[in-house]
Amino acid sequence: MLLTDSVRKIKGVGEKAQQCLNKMNIYNIADLLEHYPRDYDEFKPIQAISSVEEGETAAVEGSLSARPQMKVRGRLKILTVMLQDESGTIPVTWFNMPFLRNRLKMGTHYILRGKVTRKNGRLVLDQPKIYTRQEFYRQVGKMRPVYPLTFGITNNAITKALECALADIENLTEYLPSEVRKRQNLIGYKKALNQIHFPANRMEMREARKRLVFDELFLYQLALSYIKKNGRSRSAHVIQRREEAARFLEELPFALTGAQQNVYEEILDDMGDGYVMNRLVQGDVGSGKTIVAVLALYQTVLNGGQGAFMVPTEVLASQHYKSLCGLLGGRGVRIGLLTGSLTAKEKKEAREKTASGEWDIVVGTHAIIQDSVTFARLALVITDEQHRFGVRQRESLCQKGQEPHVLAMSATPIPRTLALILYGDMDLSVIDERPADRLPVKNCVVNTDYRPTAYRFMADQIRQGHQIYIICPMVEEREESDLENVVIYTEELREIFPPSVQIEGLHGKMKPAQKDEIMEQFAAGGTDILVSTTVIEVGIDVPNSTVIMIENAERFGLAQLHQLRGRVGRGSAQSYCILMTGQESKEAKERLSVLAGSNDGFYIAEEDLKLRGQGDLFGIRQSGDQLFALADIFEDAAVLRQAGEEAKRFTEDEIVLLYKKNHRLKDRVEQYLGQVTL
Repeated sequence: MLLTDSVRKIKGVGEKAQQCLNKMNIYNIADLLEHYPRDYDEFKPIQAISSVEEGETAAVEGSLSARPQMKVRGRLKILTVMLQDESGTIPVTWFNMPFLRNRLKMGTHYILRGKVTRKNGRLVLDQPKIYTRQEFYRQVGKMRPVYPLTFGITNNAITKALECALADIENLTEYLPSEVRKRQNLIGYKKALNQIHFPANRMEMREARKRLVFDELFLYQLALSYIKKNGRSRSAHVIQRREEAARFLEELPFALTGAQQNVYEEILDDMGDGYVMNRLVQGDVGSGKTIVAVLALYQTVLNGGQGAFMVPTEVLASQHYKSLCGLLGGRGVRIGLLTGSLTAKEKKEAREKTASGEWDIVVGTHAIIQDSVTFARLALVITDEQHRFGVRQRESLCQKGQEPHVLAMSATPIPRTLALILYGDMDLSVIDERPADRLPVKNCVVNTDYRPTAYRFMADQIRQGHQIYIICPMVEEREESDLENVVIYTEELREIFPPSVQIEGLHGKMKPAQKDEIMEQFAAGGTDILVSTTVIEVGIDVPNSTVIMIENAERFGLAQLHQLRGRVGRGSAQSYCILMTGQESKEAKERLSVLAGSNDGFYIAEEDLKLRGQGDLFGIRQSGDQLFALADIFEDAAVLRQAGEEAKRFTEDEIVLLYKKNHRLKDRVEQYLGQVTL
């Protein structure tokens, strides 16, 4: 079996499984091998009911103290039993598994294993799996990989496919230079792949992860080195300062902050100096990056060029499109929208207007970089939420014009030391001021006992005409927990709040059109409470939302929590962030206190870096970035620096020679860059 072979070659992978894998961008064996676990399920021995703690996955053994009870709540059928052992009792709940009601018998001993949660002040064993004694003890001490999933495929199916692929793979050759492996004390590539998927223990997992994370970051640094060797190219579009843009700036109903003005000047200097601009603008949530982008686009159009504005979601694209139309539409600027959800007729019309130059500015998603899309005079490329796009995607858009200027924007605060490494091919600007009219978000860290009080506070905010976000964690042990968390939580809220309160749930397993519809409804004010996973992290601007409550806040990195908090505080009303924690650990409290005590994203990022140290948060992706399959720039900051130092050891000529000698290495680098021409 070869790396380039289709996943269909794997025993047991039929047409349906192949379609599901394709949905997750897994097409060949190489893609599957790099579909890394997001976590591991470690089977620990049976423990006494009295010793279980909130937030852990626990196995208990006991018998029923009362007959199973069934109740229906909306679309949910909830089965509840009381399990007892010599130390105490615990409620056990199953959702949409009514058949268990007749299977569970009084007087029979059961081994149940599931997540311990707290509901109504009491610990509950949630959605456990039932094991025979033989089944359970066969698993004790093992680490079971838990993979990202899509609807229609199970964790077990992916596990079996990977076992087959690793057993039969033929051309899994080493590609990392031996001297680099030796200096960094890294295991071989094949060994790392086996251990990352099926480690015998935590030590093996860490060893494998160290190698694979280093690979990603080292290859990325080589890719940046390849870009750098060409230096700044001459610009085909010299963008001169226009008086009309200056008047537009004066007529805005607000003044730019000092930081916004400085960054705008840096952009104008770059675009006017005869060379291609390649600049990253880092700005905290709510710092006003968008208006700087609008000003740059307007200058470009006044100079006869076209601008492209690429964002990661359709909802965000639609929001930026409406904003640009409102700001520039009355000044003769022709603005278009190009997204994947347009009809075939609408797409054809959009492509024609883009190719003819009828549209001056095109706002869109990844649909902009399709081969069928061409520009008449593309002079400025802007990517919003830079961490969602790789170098390759940025380059694909740039290739649609003749040496266009590039402006990338990110609301993810990254310490400058890391940003200079991660975005080493770009000049860096920072907007570190908030507009004067924005009130700082008020924060509080509370445990689950506070939840009734939080609900009363939310009800009061809704009566005042405001809206609420509630965030559920995505990382769980159970295969369908992402779905269950949101759906169950939504139904429970509908029981608690009066029918007049409109509550909707949003999760990653929904179809894109459904997600967009729910977010648009929330943006329009049609929903009072939106229960969501982190899919809203990069989302919509809803100035009317004043409260965000994040469940199990200790499970997220500080940078991601800050990003989520940025969903509120965008209007003139006072906003609030409630960090609900299920852990009482000193470490969790220390980390969350940093967030509660500051609204400065760059300070938080620096503290996050310090607090992480050499911690082990494997599988809990902190930023949602898609650039790396495994690496986390905060968790792996030390490795990022080491990879950068190793890449610097190679001269430009040595890098080219390295590519020529090692085709596998060249292939890997091209994953970031696109085609490498030597």
